[in-house]
Amino acid sequence: MRIGDAAAAAGTTPRALRFYEQRGLLPPPDRTGSGQREYGPGEVALIRVIRELLSLGLTVEDLRGRADRLHLLAADPPARCDSGDPPGAFADVVERRLALLDAEIERLIRLRTSLAERARVDAADGTG
Repeated sequence: MRIGDAAAAAGTTPRALRFYEQRGLLPPPDRTGSGQREYGPGEVALIRVIRELLSLGLTVEDLRGRADRLHLLAADPPARCDSGDPPGAFADVVERRLALLDAEIERLIRLRTSLAERARVDAADGTG
């Protein structure tokens, strides 16, 4: 299928597919005689995996370092990304992202607490 059909099947845009290819997340697809990109079901499954991981908070750079293993997650059933690699080879990416999310959650909780305290003070002073 052509890039527009593949993008629609994966819930994204042709531009995103070109971006994933440029950033090394997708291998260069086969080309037709006229040079148009051709995608199959395997590539569509891989695109869905990439989109899911990005939606979970991983970054393109996080995935780029493991792009050669992402196809394992597109398999049915999915294989482990770190199978055959040193233990935790992909887990470190996830652990770093989780630590960043935890830090952001803590920052937002502090921000919310400060704002709520400020609102209470303003309300008590009659300025809010």
